[in-house]
Amino acid sequence: MSDAFQALSRRVLPLAAAVGFALAATPALARGPDGIADVAEKVINAVVNISTSQTVDAKNSDNDRGSDERGNKRGANPQLPPDSPFSEFFDEFFKNRRGGMGNNSPRKVNSLGSGFIIDTDGTVVTNNHVIADADEINVILNDGTKIKAELVGKDKKSDLAVLKFKPPEKKLTAVKFGNSDNLRLGEWVIAIGNPFSLGGTVTAGIVSARNRDINSGPYDNYIQTDAAINRGNSGGPLFNLDGEVIGVNTAIISPSGGSIGIGFAVPSKTVVAVVDQLRQFKEVRRGWLGVRIQQVTDEIAESLNIKPARGALIAGVDDKGPAKPAGIEPGDVVVTFDGKDIKEMKDLPRAVADSPVGKAVDVVIIRKGKEETKKVTLGRLDDGDKPVEASAKTTAPADTEKTVTQKALGLDLAGLTKDLRARYKIKDSVKGVVVTGVDGNSDAAEKRLSAGDVIVEVAQEAVTNAADVKKRIDQLKKDGKKSVLLLMSNGAGEVRFVALALK
Repeated sequence: MSDAFQALSRRVLPLAAAVGFALAATPALARGPDGIADVAEKVINAVVNISTSQTVDAKNSDNDRGSDERGNKRGANPQLPPDSPFSEFFDEFFKNRRGGMGNNSPRKVNSLGSGFIIDTDGTVVTNNHVIADADEINVILNDGTKIKAELVGKDKKSDLAVLKFKPPEKKLTAVKFGNSDNLRLGEWVIAIGNPFSLGGTVTAGIVSARNRDINSGPYDNYIQTDAAINRGNSGGPLFNLDGEVIGVNTAIISPSGGSIGIGFAVPSKTVVAVVDQLRQFKEVRRGWLGVRIQQVTDEIAESLNIKPARGALIAGVDDKGPAKPAGIEPGDVVVTFDGKDIKEMKDLPRAVADSPVGKAVDVVIIRKGKEETKKVTLGRLDDGDKPVEASAKTTAPADTEKTVTQKALGLDLAGLTKDLRARYKIKDSVKGVVVTGVDGNSDAAEKRLSAGDVIVEVAQEAVTNAADVKKRIDQLKKDGKKSVLLLMSNGAGEVRFVALALK
């Protein structure tokens, strides 16, 4: 909490003065439609505070006390200005929390977030990071009633969790999900949560953007809003003016720790699918295609005769995955999956993950300029961390084979000899032409090619020696091509496509 409270305390007095001046200078202006108050009154009792506690070792707590939000350290005493009106309060607060324990004693640290009730049986939705690593979870109702909750299930990739608590004698208020696909830019939304531990707080704003990718996970598809969202709002609902939940407030962009009008919510379409599976299976079961993909850049699109640039480029196919028996190959570009257009790379993982395990789907690919349809029966994605096989250490054997080199596109190229395999630790299963040097001023250097990389294909044709590469490149230049598509492999056999300019 230190950063958040520090930022808050630094602004209390100046903000109060600014507000006083504004009130004296101009009449207050209403912000937003009249219906906001009606919606807030209707749904606020369904919004809860989530209180968690975790026991940590004192020796680690000074440097890493955990966090109640993304990057918000909990348990640390905030460094307040000497004249801050909060100084006395915080000194007493943190003194009581520590309870006089010695420096080496394990102790509990607490965090607060938000959530909302979706069923009168006591089912609550929140963010996974709000309850992560918690030893104890409590739900605090709007009237202050505190009830112990149990974790039903959580999903790290969507940052969602479902809790369950035993309802009190009085009837609970539950809220329903709306359809986030129907949201329009500029539409009014309402956020309710527990910012800075202040309890049920209502803020309003508009939908600033949709389908935001903030690089927080493989399925980023956030709603962006300028409704004030601060630390402590995480896990709280984002409502439309019908009182339906259309998002779960999850993250903010802020250099200060407070709201600057850039907040992000997981869209309800994603939330509903994840919550249903967590309630049913206590885990999320996602579809699996068994491919590695890349973005189709303008250069790659030109090399593959795809106009305009679109789709997801297949860079590799898992030997045990569903895509291989369906006939999908590296170099294919997926443009439609189960009837959904794949406009860019990130669209494919979302579409696959949202599909039921075992479903047979049509996958439309572009191969060598022509569209083909493949039928794929999806497998189940293994979300567990797979062990990585350690690289076997090899001793470079004596090698009398002569190394023949060629130069092309700023690359020094050579056939794969035993000596070069040993030097660059290239597996025997990797076939092609090895890069032994890169011109620092070349397009290849800009694309981060380096010595030890292996060219497997040139323009989707396999190459076995440096002369093959030179011949293919010379022919492409004669044909008037502006770029060439290379299938590159590292020593371990992981491949990727790289487009290099021919000029």
